[in-house]
Amino acid sequence: MMTLDKFEEASEKVKEVVLPTNLIYSEYFSEQTGNKVYLKPENMQYTGAYKVRGAYYKISTLSDEERKKGLITASAGNHAQGVAYAAKIYGVPATIVMPTTTPLIKVNRTKSYGARVILYGNVYDEACQYAIKLAKEQGLTFVHPFDDETVATGQGTIAMEIFKELPTVDIILVPIGGGGLAAGVSTLAKCLNPNIKVIGVEPAGASCMKESLEKGSVVTLPDIDTIADGTAVKTPGEVVFPYIQKNIDDIIAVEDQELIVNFLDIMENHKMLVENSGLLTVAAIKHLDCKGKKVVSILSGGNMDIITLSSVVQHGLIQRGRVFTVSVQLPDRPGELEKIAGIMAQMQGNVIRLEHNQFVSLNRNEAVELRITLEAFGIEHKNDIIEALRKKGYSPKEERPTGLY
Repeated sequence: MMTLDKFEEASEKVKEVVLPTNLIYSEYFSEQTGNKVYLKPENMQYTGAYKVRGAYYKISTLSDEERKKGLITASAGNHAQGVAYAAKIYGVPATIVMPTTTPLIKVNRTKSYGARVILYGNVYDEACQYAIKLAKEQGLTFVHPFDDETVATGQGTIAMEIFKELPTVDIILVPIGGGGLAAGVSTLAKCLNPNIKVIGVEPAGASCMKESLEKGSVVTLPDIDTIADGTAVKTPGEVVFPYIQKNIDDIIAVEDQELIVNFLDIMENHKMLVENSGLLTVAAIKHLDCKGKKVVSILSGGNMDIITLSSVVQHGLIQRGRVFTVSVQLPDRPGELEKIAGIMAQMQGNVIRLEHNQFVSLNRNEAVELRITLEAFGIEHKNDIIEALRKKGYSPKEERPTGLY
């Protein structure tokens, strides 16, 4: 059972491995929402995520015999690093099964702690089934990433720290994948203040907990589709589900597109790298139907590989209108490019790339195509540039940029 005594014990134990992640008041998100918004930056942990809390506390409670057998777990990345790091401290071997789609940075960091990594399956659920099979075949001790009361108790220590810093907190936003973090945080939060609201946040493309709560029992999604790989789970935990039912007040489902623009907001306003799953609670801030409340957003992790980072940045810039592509048709005559360049300069649009296609029409004198990719200050500036082209007699057509960097 997850009790206050166990949470207090876990809070003392995890101090051996966690770094201080003091609340950060966000003036930017507070002004946007009318609430007092605080960020809990678990992305700043040594392993890059909160998962080390549950993994370390769980392993500390195992017997010497259970540890000596060797540990095994399945993870989309962050729990993998938590178990690998904890196993290294205890001097025991660890095997980690990860989906083949796991970002490279998570795979490499897990290996760097001395763990053996096996890539299996396309999603977490497939990797987990294989890890359980290996545990039985090889006599290893399985450490579940979320469906375990001891693991969830370790994750819940985040709530203890929140209350120590901000005793009058009104709302805690917590990401949900399988439910371990949400179960731990919400259970402890309700112990400390029964009137607090704890709201779970899931990716809309993997909302297994939301559907389970609506049905009243754990359900398995037929498929999932989200860029939030850390919360890409088909089936929530059976063990932690009753805690979620009792202590989570609501669940918000967030679309992937919302994560992309919030990635830019966090980077530009707080200078922090937060992975897509960690951004769920940031996106959810704007869904809250309240004003003047003290809201804590848990940033669960910051392990993002460079390729994913580059893709998210580019898509974010496009969504914000700060990068766009427009095509125009013009006669193939000397000086036409200079006219276009003059308009761009006058409108302060920064040209990234020009593509001049002479073969769009059989009659080059009638029309050639010019595709211009530009940087702008935002949606309004982008529209002003397009309108300036229109006023000069061109018929600009906006297109989606490709291969910016």
